[in-house]
Amino acid sequence: MTTLELTRQLTDLGVDTADLEKAFAYQHKYGGRLEQILVNMGSLASDSLPNLYGGLLGLPVLSAKDVQTWDPPETIDTFPLDFLIARGWLPYRIEEHRISLATRAPLDLEVSDWIRQQTESIDIFLVGEEGFGVLRSRLGRYDVNRIEVSLSTVEEGRLRELATEAPTVNLLNTLLGRALRQGASDLHIEPHGGAARVRYRIDGVLHEVDTIPANMVLPIVTRLKILAGMDIGERRRPQDGKIEFRVSGEDVDIRASVLPVADGESAVLRFLRKSALVYDMKQLGLSSDIERLITEDLAVTSGVILLTGPTGSGKTTTLYTFLSRLNRPAVKIITLEDPIEYQLSGINQVQVQPAIGFDFAAGLRSVVRQDPDIIMVGEIRDRETASVAMQSALTGHLVFSTVHTNDTPSAYTRLLDLGVEEFLLNAALRSVIGQRLARKLCPNCAIPHPEADELFRTFNLQALADRLEIVSPKILEAVGCESCGNTGYKGRVAVAEYLRCDEHIRAMDKGANFIPTARRHADSQGWRTLLQDGFAKALNGVTTISEVLRVAG
Repeated sequence: MTTLELTRQLTDLGVDTADLEKAFAYQHKYGGRLEQILVNMGSLASDSLPNLYGGLLGLPVLSAKDVQTWDPPETIDTFPLDFLIARGWLPYRIEEHRISLATRAPLDLEVSDWIRQQTESIDIFLVGEEGFGVLRSRLGRYDVNRIEVSLSTVEEGRLRELATEAPTVNLLNTLLGRALRQGASDLHIEPHGGAARVRYRIDGVLHEVDTIPANMVLPIVTRLKILAGMDIGERRRPQDGKIEFRVSGEDVDIRASVLPVADGESAVLRFLRKSALVYDMKQLGLSSDIERLITEDLAVTSGVILLTGPTGSGKTTTLYTFLSRLNRPAVKIITLEDPIEYQLSGINQVQVQPAIGFDFAAGLRSVVRQDPDIIMVGEIRDRETASVAMQSALTGHLVFSTVHTNDTPSAYTRLLDLGVEEFLLNAALRSVIGQRLARKLCPNCAIPHPEADELFRTFNLQALADRLEIVSPKILEAVGCESCGNTGYKGRVAVAEYLRCDEHIRAMDKGANFIPTARRHADSQGWRTLLQDGFAKALNGVTTISEVLRVAG
């Protein structure tokens, strides 16, 4: 294998010239394999290595089906598995006088020496890091947890060494790259019985995708700690950090959290993908009538617009979308956030720090003195923040914020419970928007629901379709295909309910009967509930009835 052949293969795989030059410079100074250096740089996806090695060495690559349907040979225990697995090899097929080995590291010299000592004929098959992890997890009666590295008493220097070794770096890069390709919002590493399961949250739902063997758990978590600037020697307290990472050619900000649990430390990585962000009203997927009402609200110069919903319902993205629409040179916008997730050009974003007394209330008082036109407060959590926000609206500011309630009328009762005066709410509130995120059907595999007629009767959907003038209502079912990762869904859409705080709402008694009375008024104005808006999207073939019931039922 010549350098010229390797360079040509790497170029064919999409590695650009600048990254190749950096990798050559690093190799000249520190040594190491060029392709592994590129993987560690994030310029080459680790799952490209099998095809790279296959082209250079003339070796076959195991298909995904080969990996998923593999069963360990019965005599696998007769091999030095600790030695082989630690170097990225394992016996794939054992026949009389013939052995097939699967490997993610075909250039390992120690295994090459071992192979030369064998009397049987040996075939070699290539497999990627992810595929090798699947094979390793399917070893069945062979307990991978007995491949132990006694790390609990290893000094910090050895921990750092383990965390920077190629198997650790490659495995973490593979997990991160796979998560990003599948559109995951976060990655969870959770220890159980020595090993650790890996789960991705895709479109708001967790999927178990892999298992990290016991001997790799601590090195992986240690590497995460190093990258996030955490204390690798501290295993008793929660820690948080931030990682700026390059994975598969994409720059990604990652928020990292490590939490001590019974079996070790649980790590969660949340991906903040700047390249994927488009803050546009159309991207939210709001129903046209709700979008029109919100557009009217954004045209006013003062008042409070609240978003409600649980954590993970897309409130921050919606607020950023509103701010982006209003952002122009003649307008000064200041936000108070905890934390600042994405930086918006032209907008002054402030990180609150409760540990030093700079919370939302204190920050809001300071922000008002900066003469802004528009203010965003990440969340209203206490009476003082709520009161200052309402008073700011009365003095000519347009204020956006969030509260945690199940529906829009409950925002009133929540603020009253915090101690905000009713006259202040009536004077300041412009509108309340409730939101959830529902998964969108994959357009490639959705099919008509076999029980559509029964669903129409159960949920009285024809009446809703007639009311909304949906000419050809249809109910589809999620199936699953390669395009959507066999989930049946791809992407998410906002399901929303809207409540304009008009003169009727202001005049209502805010006692025990307020919520049902406000709901009746909203219905009389044609404003839908969350469930109704979700059903409307299902009738238009955007999502499924079961998904609507999951997020808004």
